[in-house]
Amino acid sequence: MGTIRKGDSITKRSVSSLPSADSNGKGDALSPKALRQYLQRFPQASILVVGDLILDHYVMGRVSRISPEAPVPVVHVESESLRLGGAANVFNNILALGGKADLCGVVGSDESGRLLMKELGNKRSSRGGVVIDHDRPTTRKSRVIAHNQQIVRYDIEGRSELKVALRKKILRYVESRIRELSCIVVSDYAKGVVSPALMSDLIRLAALRKVPVIVDPKVEHFSYYKGVTVLTPNHLEAAQASGLHGDSDQTIDEAGAMIRQRLGCQSVLITRGEKGMSLYERNGASWHLPTKARQVYDVTGAGDTVIGTLALALAAGASIKTGAVMANYAAGIVVGMVGTATVSPKQLSEAFGNE
Repeated sequence: MGTIRKGDSITKRSVSSLPSADSNGKGDALSPKALRQYLQRFPQASILVVGDLILDHYVMGRVSRISPEAPVPVVHVESESLRLGGAANVFNNILALGGKADLCGVVGSDESGRLLMKELGNKRSSRGGVVIDHDRPTTRKSRVIAHNQQIVRYDIEGRSELKVALRKKILRYVESRIRELSCIVVSDYAKGVVSPALMSDLIRLAALRKVPVIVDPKVEHFSYYKGVTVLTPNHLEAAQASGLHGDSDQTIDEAGAMIRQRLGCQSVLITRGEKGMSLYERNGASWHLPTKARQVYDVTGAGDTVIGTLALALAAGASIKTGAVMANYAAGIVVGMVGTATVSPKQLSEAFGNE
């Protein structure tokens, strides 16, 4: 699927020279047929998503003039919509791809919280993992979009750390579910849910049951993630966390290796926008996967799609490399849509192409 880089040197081989077997040694793990076999196992997966719940609010319209009051466009509103964002969008992506998922996070006792819970609707079998904080607003991101272009975004949020009682309530819920889980996903948007204490307890609980933990990180929280299974920063986060600059192959190689070693995680998967993804593994192997996007309209929520697909792939028995390939295809689909979106099994299967 692209370039293989090992160690500090960069070597290139064609697609045909990639190893044909997954970590289980069975079959051509990168062929469309093999990828579809993993996709068919997604319904067997049970994923718990822990993190910051966000209500995404979209205001769609058109612009035909500039305001006489200030040099800004006047948007004539044609429609509005609400969608699940943040950890709730990861949860939604997992369900859309056929997996079983549950959710842990926090909402406020406000209108946005009620709307977010309404959007979740019947998608959840239990609501024990979502706690209410009466002292914080529900995180809400409102985007004004005209002619497929985002004009402005305004946020309502609270970023203070969760109260101890609420954190313990979330952990008790995780503990009650841990025996049936295939994977834990942590979706960190730095809105207060993810803390050193929460991560320490999650990693401990997961290790006891040998459940993988995948984290979509925030730079300011990198020290929290020591010992997780996979970290999925974007290229800007990876460079910043490692103190490097730029997004060249060499810079990202150095950043990926440095982060993986510093945090002691098994793998680091760096998403690189139009440049695809780069994967760094514990054994020193690194892989570059060129983007599968045909056209990019909106990258909103693409990281949520990546981590949701990766979690399902690992739960289905795929190697991290094969999981990254599947996530790369899924990301290529979702960036071609406007706004927070999900991918269906049919769309993903078609993206794999023919034999």
